[in-house]
Amino acid sequence: MKYHGVRMFSLFLPSGTTIYLALLLVPLEMISYFFKPISLSVRLFANMMAGHLLLKVIVGFSFSLLSSAGFYFLLNFIPLFILLPLFGFKLFVSFIQAFVFSLLICIYINDSISLH
Repeated sequence: MKYHGVRMFSLFLPSGTTIYLALLLVPLEMISYFFKPISLSVRLFANMMAGHLLLKVIVGFSFSLLSSAGFYFLLNFIPLFILLPLFGFKLFVSFIQAFVFSLLICIYINDSISLH
């Protein structure tokens, strides 16, 4: 708003739009503009939480096998060996999520600066 002034509102109304369509389009575009950061934050949080939750469930299962006696104690090492590739996969997904988050933020900032 500081950079473009009143012309910033042209971001919400594409050129050549009729007045009837503008009455519907402008509120929808404003809502989507303000909810983009919220949706990005929720998406990033959900992806991070899913990876943490998966690792926590497998570690909990491994500890429950560890507390068992007999043959189940020997099965304890299977979930522990599964954790290493899952941790690597979680790290890979985290890098992809950070890249996508940064890319989308750059696109949104570019749209607000250049006004289409």
